Amino acid sequence: MFTVYALYSEKFNKFYIGVTSDIDARLIAHNHASNKGWTKRYKPWIVLYTEIFEDKSVALKREKQLKNSKGRDYIRGIIFSKYKR
Repeated sequence: MFTVYALYSEKFNKFYIGVTSDIDARLIAHNHASNKGWTKRYKPWIVLYTEIFEDKSVALKREKQLKNSKGRDYIRGIIFSKYKR
């Protein structure tokens, strides 16, 4: 099982899209003090959105779709509906 996910940092109004086989461990890694990636600057992160796939290649394809302009607009719509009322 593979999860395509969008994380959201309400404090900085940023989101991040990725794919993982363990969403719980991935969220901990994104929020951990030793994180050295892009997401380090915008902690804390929460899971905003997930989709689950059996096949890794299908999950990676969906991740790529969400990272294009239409996909980012879709994620922004979720953020707006949940946090910007």
